[in-house]
This record gives sequence, structure tokens and C-alpha cells, in this order.
Amino acid sequence: MAEVRLVNVKKIYPFVSGEEKKKNKKKKDDEPVKEKANLQITDKGVVAVQEFNLDIADKEFIVLVGPSGCGKSTTLRMIAGLEEITEGELYIDGKLVNDVAPKDRDIAMVFQNYALYPHMTVYDNMAFSLKLKKVPKAEIDRKVKEAAEILDITQYLDRKPKALSGGQRQRVAIGRAIVRSPKVFLMDEPLSNLDAKLRNQMRAEIIKLREKIDTTFVYVTHDQVEAMTLGDRIVIMRDGFIQQIGTPQEVFNHPANLFVAGFIGTPQMNLFDAALSKKGDKYVATILGRDFELPEAKQTVLKAMDKVPSEVIVGVRPVHVHLSSDGIDATVDVSELMGSELHLHVNSAGKDVVIVVPTTDIDIDSVHGGHKAVKYSFRPDLMHFFDKETEKNLF
Repeated sequence: MAEVRLVNVKKIYPFVSGEEKKKNKKKKDDEPVKEKANLQITDKGVVAVQEFNLDIADKEFIVLVGPSGCGKSTTLRMIAGLEEITEGELYIDGKLVNDVAPKDRDIAMVFQNYALYPHMTVYDNMAFSLKLKKVPKAEIDRKVKEAAEILDITQYLDRKPKALSGGQRQRVAIGRAIVRSPKVFLMDEPLSNLDAKLRNQMRAEIIKLREKIDTTFVYVTHDQVEAMTLGDRIVIMRDGFIQQIGTPQEVFNHPANLFVAGFIGTPQMNLFDAALSKKGDKYVATILGRDFELPEAKQTVLKAMDKVPSEVIVGVRPVHVHLSSDGIDATVDVSELMGSELHLHVNSAGKDVVIVVPTTDIDIDSVHGGHKAVKYSFRPDLMHFFDKETEKNLF
């Protein structure tokens, strides 16, 4: 168990010269090359992670989340020691570990592709690192069997990986990490190779595992559902920068900017161009020709501003949009019946809007199906307001 601190950590990949490219070229000419877009390029090279600052408490479960190429896996690999830190400092349990070898950092890492030895049994895969450290046989046996029991894979200890399902192989990979009793547990998209049902099951297993082994977790995923369900806190990244750090509820209820608002939440937040103006002594937001008077808390903030923007972007989550007989006109393009909810994709003055309605609240036949006319509205206290230029949340 340990605290982890990252202080102004930066990762720069230096440019490769033409001669080095030829020497290191392993790809065929017709093979696609993966490139990371939108990352800052300096005279030193491509900046993959920008001055990353984060304090992870002992036994905390932190999730790094963001789209592909945002720097989250690179950050995890720097904590593991698999990537060199270009600038900044990394502390594990109060000790500066920038120049400490991965094997001496007392961390364990679970990879996306399991990385099991195919010729070894499950038992031998889990025991391998302990055998290398010359741990006594009796202790190895105890630790492997304890980990197998925690993960419910005792019955598979004599099997080889090819005889296991994807979920079982991932449990073995996690078990191999558990037996080492690491201070820090690192997980790099461990569920991305599993199907949807197995992912749900393994998410629940990781929550249970966390309660049983009680150590510090740093978990990387591009799946915001995983981030919301697993993390004590979430670190949302984009193009190497941290966008927001907070609890799942904080980033859902109070997104720091337009990117976080759109990234967190399924279905994605609806965004509207809106005008802010003062009518009498009250501020109103005009959206698609309708005026919405802002709640008192937002009125107070706006009145204290030196300059109130006249044009903003208003965000409303689909679950906060409701059907209303005197609301904004729309036509249903697509309706998806999801059991307890009906997802309506509607066209409103040429704009696509998603509405999530509990099936218990409506006559399904009246709205389910294409080209039906509906009206919708939303509560001003559930709106999010973003500056058009900076894209930051105004409140």
C-alpha cells in the first residue's frame, strides 16, 4: 500500500532522424502507421503528456480516462517504469523513483492482452515471479492458492491458458499480480478484449477484488462507464493535458469544460447554441426561440461577473430532457426501446436532440416509432453553461 505522487511529469518523444527510421523500420511499406493527432510538437519532439500533477492517496482507486492518444497509457507506463520520464518527479510511498528500475518499484501491472505464458499452467503462470525471487515453495503455494480463491479460479490451476475463456485468462493475469502483494496495482485497459457481458462481470469482480486486497489502484480505460463505476476519483485527459479531476458524481454534475461534458455520460450531452440576456432584473437563456429563466444561484454568479457573455453553449443531459405539452417542437427520427427507458432521437429545428424517457412515464405507442411529433423541455437548474470561446463551464 502506498501513496503515488506525480509532480509536473512530462513525456516527450524525441524526433527520429531519417537514418534511424530506416534502421528501426519494421513495418511494411503498405502497412498503416498509427499517428497521435493534436499533440503539441516542440523542437524537442512530440509532447505526449503535459505537466501531469496528481496525488493518489494510499488505497485509493484512480481511473485515467480519455480518448485514444490522450496520454493515459503513457502516464501509466511512466508510473510502472516502462517509459522514461522526460521531466518532473514521480514518488511512490514517499520515495523518488524516476531512476528506479521497474522490478524495484514494488508495483504490479495487468495488461490488456493478458501476457500469459502459453506453455505454463495457470498455477505456474501465477507462481513465476515468486519463483524468480526464490520465495520458499510453501509460501508460493499459499499465495497462489489464496489469490486463486479470491478470483474463483482454483479449479483451473492445472489448466493451460488456451483452455480458458477470455475472462478466465484475465483473472489469471490479475492473480499473477496479486501474489506479489504490490504497493501499487496498475491496470492498462484490462477489460477491452472482453465482450460486453464479460466486461460487466469483470467490472463487478474488480470492485470485489479491491475490497479484498485493499491496495492502491491506478486504472486506465477509454470507457467512461468503467471509469464511473470503478473509480474513487477520475482523471479525464485530452491531448496530454488533464481536463478535470474529481469523483464520478462531480465530473457528471459539474463538468469543467465542454470536452468533459461531452465525454462523460451516455447518451452524450445535448448541446445548444443559446443567447444570455437580461429581461427586467433576471437573466434568461434563449434556446431555439424559448426563454428559460435561470435559477437564483446562477443569477447571483452572473450579476457578479464583470462581463456576461451574450452567446453561450448550453448543455442538457438526455436524462434531464422531458416531454412537455407546451415545449419545443420536434419530430422523432429514431426511437430505441431499451426496456426501462425509451431513447428518442428527435429533429428540432434542424438540430439532433436525444431524450431519455422512463417507459413508466409515457404511453409508449404515442411516441415510439419514426416521424411522430413531440414537444420537449428541460429545467433551467439542470442546464450547463459553457463559454463559446474558452469552452469552460461558467458556473
